[in-house]
Amino acid sequence: MARKKTWVYSPPKAPKPKVTESVKSDLKKKADNLIEIVIKPEHLKEPPKEGNLNYIVDIYSKWYRNYFYFCAKYNCPSPNAISPSFETKFARMEYLENGQFNLSYMRHTGQWCEIYADLPMDECLKEIGEGGHFMP
Repeated sequence: MARKKTWVYSPPKAPKPKVTESVKSDLKKKADNLIEIVIKPEHLKEPPKEGNLNYIVDIYSKWYRNYFYFCAKYNCPSPNAISPSFETKFARMEYLENGQFNLSYMRHTGQWCEIYADLPMDECLKEIGEGGHFMP
């Protein structure tokens, strides 16, 4: 039995606001400070004695378009590992306008889950620093 195709109106999406260089540099500076003072001391540990377990070797941040990511780099010492290391993103700040952000975390399913909307930059960084959902 053949399916009928129907046409549906799909209005164009509104353009995303452009992130200014001052917002980019300010957020990068504050996030790197948070990473060095709070996140790294808590999550960077010595490599495990058992040689087959993945472990975090670095935590860093980066911009990609309108998104600001917190990332962790893992080493894979197992001889059966596909690659010697890999990167995961564990928190994402989406720039909206006027210094406001949506804050999301990466679920175990590989999908972003937005749990805070329209937060100022400092509130987002506070939430990430407190841990909870935002852990590497």
